[in-house]
Amino acid sequence: MRNYVITLCISLLSFGTTEAQRSIRLGYVDMNYILENVPEYKEAQAQLDNKVAGWKNEIEKRNKEIDQMRKTLENERVLLTQELIKEREDEIRFMQNEILDYQQKRFGPEGDLIKQRSVLVEPIQDQVFNAVQEIAKARQYDFVLDKSSELVMLYADKRHDISDQILLSIKRSSKRNQINSRADKQELEETEALTLDQVEEREEREAEANAKQTERERLIAERKATRDSIQAAKKAAFEARRQKLLDERQRRRDSILEARQKIKDSIN
Repeated sequence: MRNYVITLCISLLSFGTTEAQRSIRLGYVDMNYILENVPEYKEAQAQLDNKVAGWKNEIEKRNKEIDQMRKTLENERVLLTQELIKEREDEIRFMQNEILDYQQKRFGPEGDLIKQRSVLVEPIQDQVFNAVQEIAKARQYDFVLDKSSELVMLYADKRHDISDQILLSIKRSSKRNQINSRADKQELEETEALTLDQVEEREEREAEANAKQTERERLIAERKATRDSIQAAKKAAFEARRQKLLDERQRRRDSILEARQKIKDSIN
């Protein structure tokens, strides 16, 4: 990495000598920041994380099986012949080797994790590369560096960071592929006419409006819950009074019937 930095510095100095008439224009991107904010990448990363979790669970399950086989062997060792002990030990070693092979297949230097992560990142990297080319040519940058790479950047002025412009370009490119109507096309053209600052300002307004809408919905839900609670309490009180009246009426009927029955009994 040190040799790489030295080579880059020499290249920059050489370029500065040959282009003495104008200053070198540098920009940089943060690839990690860009990937974290691309929805397609986050969705694919979540799917990959689920696969990794499944692989780890499989390894853990097999290790538990081997641990149980060891415990069983130790408990039964005194009852087994040397031949049977060796057979079981060979079986345990075979299963251990299987687990090691499985780990290499999934997590090794040429395993599924590395391959699938490469497949996952490559399309996004292509989008970033195309966006960098477009913006670098438009702004006449001589070099665009990746802040998240092995290149050591001891200082980087935020005004030279074009990561947000790259993200905006990727989002616009994605929207172009989703156009289904003339209205969508007109909306996209209006959006692409905005600068990054205007886009950020609009997104802030939209976020603020969404927050206010969410707050309004929360207040409406609270008021509805309060009304429902009051209505439920009133209904419960009404049902209680109604039941009390019915119980009292029934007791009076029972009392009258009981009195009539006593009179009949006394006559007879």
